[in-house]
Amino acid sequence: MDATCEVRSLVVVSLLLCSAVAAAGKPPAIAARKDDVVDRLHGVDVADPYRWLEDADAPEVQRWTDAQNAATRRALDRVPGRAALEKRLWQLYEIGSVGVPVSRPVKAGLRRYFYTRRDGKQNQAVLYARDGAGGTDRALVDVNAERTDGTRALDWWFPSDDGALIAYGVSDDGSEESTLRLRDAVTGKELGDQIPRTRSCSLAWTPDGRGFYYTRYPAPGEVPAAEEKYHRAVYHHRLGDDPAKDRKLFGDGRDKTDWPGVDLSPDGRWLAITVSQGWSKSEVYLVDVRAGGAPVAVAVGEPAKFSVVEMLDDRLYLFTTSGAPRGRLFSIDPRQPGRAHWREVMKESTEVVLSVVYFRGGLAVASLQDAALRLRLYDAEGASRGELALPGLGSLTALTGARDVAEICYGFTSFLVPTEIFRVDVTAPQASTAETWRKLQAPIDATQFQVERVMATSGDGTRLPLFLVHRKGTKRDGARPTLLTGYGGFDHSMLPTWTPSAIPFLEAGGTYAMAVLRGGGEYGEEWHKAGMFGRKQNVFDDFIAAAEWLVANHVTSPEHLAISGRSNGGLLVGAVLTQRPDLFRAVVCGVPLLDMVRYHRFRIAALWTAEYGSPDDPEAFRWLMAYSPYHRVRDGVAYPAVLLHTAASDTRVDAMHARKMTARLQAANPKGKPVLLRLETHAGHGAGKPLSKVIAQIVDEWSFVFSQLKVKK
Repeated sequence: MDATCEVRSLVVVSLLLCSAVAAAGKPPAIAARKDDVVDRLHGVDVADPYRWLEDADAPEVQRWTDAQNAATRRALDRVPGRAALEKRLWQLYEIGSVGVPVSRPVKAGLRRYFYTRRDGKQNQAVLYARDGAGGTDRALVDVNAERTDGTRALDWWFPSDDGALIAYGVSDDGSEESTLRLRDAVTGKELGDQIPRTRSCSLAWTPDGRGFYYTRYPAPGEVPAAEEKYHRAVYHHRLGDDPAKDRKLFGDGRDKTDWPGVDLSPDGRWLAITVSQGWSKSEVYLVDVRAGGAPVAVAVGEPAKFSVVEMLDDRLYLFTTSGAPRGRLFSIDPRQPGRAHWREVMKESTEVVLSVVYFRGGLAVASLQDAALRLRLYDAEGASRGELALPGLGSLTALTGARDVAEICYGFTSFLVPTEIFRVDVTAPQASTAETWRKLQAPIDATQFQVERVMATSGDGTRLPLFLVHRKGTKRDGARPTLLTGYGGFDHSMLPTWTPSAIPFLEAGGTYAMAVLRGGGEYGEEWHKAGMFGRKQNVFDDFIAAAEWLVANHVTSPEHLAISGRSNGGLLVGAVLTQRPDLFRAVVCGVPLLDMVRYHRFRIAALWTAEYGSPDDPEAFRWLMAYSPYHRVRDGVAYPAVLLHTAASDTRVDAMHARKMTARLQAANPKGKPVLLRLETHAGHGAGKPLSKVIAQIVDEWSFVFSQLKVKK
């Protein structure tokens, strides 16, 4: 089908979905028991009438959840045009996905490249190996063959220094609770070693390929049961040994939320351990493996980020925000790691450093200027070697280098441009031309659309970028259906990236908007800190300002404006729907944190206290209680229509947040706009989610948005 036919089909879809307002109606409210539960916290009475919905295993909770899911299905399944929408989304997602390759030397003149790729309707990505840049791919790890429903995921992978072996992690049902496995990269034969409890593993192979340093969590019984998802520590494993007897090198006596990672020098002597303590602070230690001594502190006790860029035999490249909120780089002699001996190789500039990788003889640095991406090359001492021209306004999916060869690889993407992987030979004094490794082709005509970057102003005068995507020639008549999204937290930068889920909305005449908010990393650590702890309200004010800009500049109106966010972004839209219910027509709130008084008690959410603060602290409780969405719902208020979606196997954010918020909103205004709950089984926070489940969720989200905004051509 050509592009013109596709557009016509989406117009039909939008008109059919628009008619769903009358066809679907408002689902009947499902009464939830309201208990008289009140906690006295730091001198404040805090009501929690739906505390009972925290227990996912309770039969009453399961019955209530089943009834909510059934009501949601009745409301969304009857929306006309869903089949056509689903067909279009499959066309957009069937182009697949592709990761950035990592290479290892196999023998003189030959390198083995490892990368992931998902093709067609495959639920999960497959790990491939390729001998030589122009060689033939062979599937190395394909979890699709292990579970036909797609609920087993490949979480992470690390090739050995010689490319002969691969360590990788798999998990089920979106839990991200990985089991480490080993496989021969030539024969594809599985080795017998398996190590559980290796979630988000950091791993460094020893030069001989006979073992590795890695991170995992304690075995059952080693710590109190409630803390088994914490206390991440560093171990050493030799192939063939019993993992239960692996030697622990680092972790005893540390705070339970410390998050160590490892890097090893090529000669195997220096083990660098980076310990993240939230998203604004970290520490670095060095272990002389040959001497067998205790870890030596390189950077500790400072409220700044430190991260290892590369651990070489004779130097450590260290990135930090110490004295430089936008980032700078140091070179350190591991034999003299004291601060007095550090040598600065890259000073702080007006740009924010996003990532740095080392390649033989140089450094590649990705940076941001007003949320616009740049990619530059430097020699090993920090002297400029030129800039690589990028295809346009977008973002990098990843940036990789290898310490034994002068090449880098990176992936570029933008709102209307799916991922293209580039490989660059950087042996020349100046930046060389990038060659395409692999490119995805999307079934859209990107020339029909345009991307704008405008500036909105928050209530305190802070200016923030706002990206707009829409059809060329779109009139600002104040009635354009618009969806606004954002994140604003955890130092995460929101940049233009391929967003296939929004394409049908754009084709139907909608405007897709993405706000850059404080709390992210787009302007450096000061920008991040301006949206965390007691300053979190800045993030909500920024998002509200972006919405008000859209209305004031006649892009849309409150009746035609929907907002969407997930995880910390779910908290964002949950907060603004309670603070400015008049400003939005519809809200899609995904895997959200919404009860900020009790969030830290569930799953691994104690890790998030480094960003939000702990409710156990009187001062933090005050600011958390001030914006906690669940506690800000008021009876009788005309709230927007809300779709909350969450998942049973989510180990990051407990589904109790969405359950309790659903009950509270439904009780607040039983005759108001619909409040729907979508709770999925055999799925988690999002990582490793099967493509079939991804499509099903997106169809529901956009069916809801199209019907509420009355989308039409």
